[in-house]
This record gives sequence, C-alpha cells and structure tokens, in this order.
Amino acid sequence: MTRARTILAALLTLAAGLWTARAFQAPPANPGVDPVTGRQIANVCGFGGCEAWLERPEREQEENPDGALDALKLKPGMIVADVGAGTGYMSLKLAQRIGPSGKVYAEDVQPQMLEKVRENAAKARASNIVTVLGSYTDPMLPKEGTDLILLVDVYHEFSEPQKMLRGIRAALKPDGRLVLLEYRKEDPSIPIRPEHKMSVAEVKAELEAEGFKMSQVIETLPRQHIIILTKAAVAPSAARPAAAGGTSR
Repeated sequence: MTRARTILAALLTLAAGLWTARAFQAPPANPGVDPVTGRQIANVCGFGGCEAWLERPEREQEENPDGALDALKLKPGMIVADVGAGTGYMSLKLAQRIGPSGKVYAEDVQPQMLEKVRENAAKARASNIVTVLGSYTDPMLPKEGTDLILLVDVYHEFSEPQKMLRGIRAALKPDGRLVLLEYRKEDPSIPIRPEHKMSVAEVKAELEAEGFKMSQVIETLPRQHIIILTKAAVAPSAARPAAAGGTSR
C-alpha cells in the first residue's frame, strides 16, 4: 500500500511539472509584432519590476481608476474578471463595487502576483475575489461565466493575442462586455513607451478580427482610452489558418 502511494505521488508530481512547463513557461524575450496591424508587442511586465509601478501613489491621479469604473456602471452581484490582475489593485476596487453577492476572478500568469492578490484581498477582507492562474494563451476562465472582463494596460502585452482573445470571448456571457484601458498612442505627450500604448484604430482592427464589436470609446481619463467591446453576432472561424508572427503571451 505504501509503495502504491509513493508511485502515485511521483506520477502526480511529474504531471504537475509537465503542466507547469507547458502552460506557464516564460514569455519570449522578443514577442514580435501583431499579425493584424504590425503593432510592436510589448514585453510582459514581471513581478519584480512591476509591483512598485502597479501600487505607486501617483496612480490615482495619473489614471483615475475610480473614474474608469464609474463609467462602466457596475452593479452588485455581477461576475467580472480582471485579466492580468497583477497585485490586485483593480480587483479590490471591482470587488467593492459588485459587493459580496458578486465575484471577481483575478487572473494572472505569474504565481507571485496571485500570491500578492490573495494577501491584499485578505487585508481588505474581500472574500469575493477568486484567483485564477492563466496560461500565456488562455485566461482559464469559466465558459460564458462573466458579465465583464477588464484588461487594464494588459492587452498590448499579449504576444499571441488571437488565442487569448478567443479564450476571453468564450468566457463572456452572450451579453457580456470586454473593456480595455490602454494609454493613448495618439497622444505623444503621454510619458509611456510607444509599445505600451495603443490607438483606438489598432484595438478596433485587432479585436474585431476575433469576433468582437467596438461598442463605445470613452475619453474621460487623464491618459487612457476606455474601450468597450461586445461579442459580434458571428464568431470568427476556428478553422481559419492562424496569422503568422504570433508566439505566446
């Protein structure tokens, strides 16, 4: 009996290791360009370098995140996802707005980030936040389980955006919304590297190619677009050949 348990434990450990290596490998050092628009894809912001940036005191003034959430008209009881949640800065704000009857999926590909989310949620007594370890090509969210998916300065780092968008589309309810907050590339005075900005035209071209429809663009934030998209009536064909140039998020 002891021998059988030892063998089973070894097999489970091996399987876990293979899954980790396959799904959560480090992103490429040079992710290339988006195959639809030719936009330079930005490198993923890692835990060591980004924690201070995500939690900086100036963020409230520079980005007005509460103003962004005001524009989304969130309601108690909603199920939302914060994809690329980082330290949970926005997840905590979402959790407060949707209340204990709602749920926030805080998704990230970096386990260290999710540890920080859980730590911050515990401090804030936010029991309605569930962490999700996604992969670089799939957010791993429940199918048709979310009313709203929020990406705050994240989409431009997806180095295989087509696969990520298909996973995101599958996770939205039929009437769900996908919301991107992205620094405005149209404004050169915004002090952010160009590859970490996006234009409205780029978002429209890239996301409408994957079965989304641009619904609204709100320009009330100091530096970012609020871009709201819904599912298009017809999904993109899963059988079509993938565009060249993608790697993995």
